[in-house]
Amino acid sequence: MSTSPSRTAAPHAEPLDPRRQGVLLIVAMLVVMWVVEIVDSFDAARLDRFGIQPRDVDGLTGIVASPFLHANFGHLIGNSVPFLFFGVTIALSGALRVMLVTGIVALVGGLGTWLAAPGGTLHIGASGIVFGFGAYLIARGLFSRSWLHLGIGVVVGFVYGTTLAAGLIPQEGISWQGHLFGAIGGIVAARLLDRRAPATAARDPLRSNTL
Repeated sequence: MSTSPSRTAAPHAEPLDPRRQGVLLIVAMLVVMWVVEIVDSFDAARLDRFGIQPRDVDGLTGIVASPFLHANFGHLIGNSVPFLFFGVTIALSGALRVMLVTGIVALVGGLGTWLAAPGGTLHIGASGIVFGFGAYLIARGLFSRSWLHLGIGVVVGFVYGTTLAAGLIPQEGISWQGHLFGAIGGIVAARLLDRRAPATAARDPLRSNTL
């Protein structure tokens, strides 16, 4: 009597935790920034021409490209630390939240800079995204009415509030327009993504929830 060989069912892969996906996405974006700057340093900074050029149609590509372009490694290092800190905090709400917040901030911040900044200038760097992330974290609790979000906003404001405010002051050689419209993008993202439904707000004025 013949017997059939036994088969062991292949184990199902565990789905990747959304928070871990979010953190990996932030780290991946940061890695791309560093790779781009390393390549650019060997190419006479030619990639920087793909930044935002106000009211130049070709400069619209900078809305996507400019966050990954930096003037030098000092500029990149200055943006890397807060980008990682703010980004990982947002990532605790999952990869989808990271993508949505980043997309809204990049679009609002990039278009605002393209429309409002002086002609003949070039705007590069992830600081617009950084300001958007910071503003999102500070404003989020005002719309979600979550004690946790409010607490995080207070911490972010305490640690980085002075730096964020100083970045909005017009300065020569600094894209304060990118900072300003990036921050506006963060507030818009908080409004769109974290606004509570009126019925829920009436039942529970303040609540705690996940990040």
